[in-house]
Amino acid sequence: MGETIIPLADLRYAAPVPRVPAAAPAPNGLVADRLGRPLHDLRISVTDRCNFRCSYCMPKEVFDRDYKFLPQTSLLSFEEITRVARIFVAHGVAKLRLTGGEPLLRKHLEGLIEQLAALRTPAGEPLDITLTTNGSLLERKARALRDAGLKRVTVSLDALDDAIFRRMNDVDFPVADVLRGIDAAIAVGLAPVKVNMVVKRGTNEHEIVPLARFVRERYGRNVVLRFIEYMDVGATNGWRMDEVLPSDEVRALLAREFALERLEPNANGETAERWRYADGAGEVGFISSVTKAFCRDCNRARLSTEGKLFLCLFASRGHDLRALLRGQRPDGRPWSDDEIAAAIGLLWSERDDRYSELRSAGRAEAGSGERRIEMHYIGG
Repeated sequence: MGETIIPLADLRYAAPVPRVPAAAPAPNGLVADRLGRPLHDLRISVTDRCNFRCSYCMPKEVFDRDYKFLPQTSLLSFEEITRVARIFVAHGVAKLRLTGGEPLLRKHLEGLIEQLAALRTPAGEPLDITLTTNGSLLERKARALRDAGLKRVTVSLDALDDAIFRRMNDVDFPVADVLRGIDAAIAVGLAPVKVNMVVKRGTNEHEIVPLARFVRERYGRNVVLRFIEYMDVGATNGWRMDEVLPSDEVRALLAREFALERLEPNANGETAERWRYADGAGEVGFISSVTKAFCRDCNRARLSTEGKLFLCLFASRGHDLRALLRGQRPDGRPWSDDEIAAAIGLLWSERDDRYSELRSAGRAEAGSGERRIEMHYIGG
């Protein structure tokens, strides 16, 4: 049998430059898209690299030693990221999530967090700055991240059993090191830590109850465990619907062991359904983008590590903000913050993305032959 080669469209360089309106009014924090969804969250990918090779995100047969990641010169600088974040905050964004790839691989990330922590909303409030990580470097970096201004952290943990965890990360990384990272995050005040488990039928569903029991007994209210349906992000993970374990089935497994009570959402646009243990021992969540699409409340934009703006996790193309950050107007003057803000506001006002909702209704089109962005490139 010959070697299977999966071609990858180089989406990193296939993005139009956003149009800057002739009139560039200052943002007022009230921008909404065509479905009335406000702009509230910005997820910022700081690197496309990762030290894990999880099959549902960066399968080793694709992301091997020959894979060409973005060169350093292509990445947005910390100052450029902070400038973009400041513009988004003026549009109403109150939450920033740093992601990747594995964001802790970006050198001197604490410096970026310090810059972002200095930003304020128009009302003078600090931003909610969070980070998603695989936990491999968290133990050694937790204190510096907290001191720099990080508020919370989310850790990916797909199995408690060490053999299964090593097999899923596909680089033989031990689960004990991730657990020490969670301990360190709690110790420095990043609690409650969110722990995300991607559930893939036939791979790790038997880890659901053991992981829940472990988190409940070891961490209690210091950790919120969330179960994520295996999603069809990108084109390299070989996603199949029959490998999706619906959140209702996951919750039913837990309900056999623990009494659960439904909680109200913390905020509009929250991705996870919240439940708690009836005895008060902690909270669990369920993110069901496959079986229970939450597109109608989606208030998140995503910025790639080299400055492409994506308005949906399942998008095929982005918008090249870096070209505005580093480019010039026809008269040779750099684009101003208000002009870039006007371009972003126009993009958001024309947004009508609702891929998961259409997929759930059996109407999601395969697209125009373009591959969707990969999870490692834009973050979850």
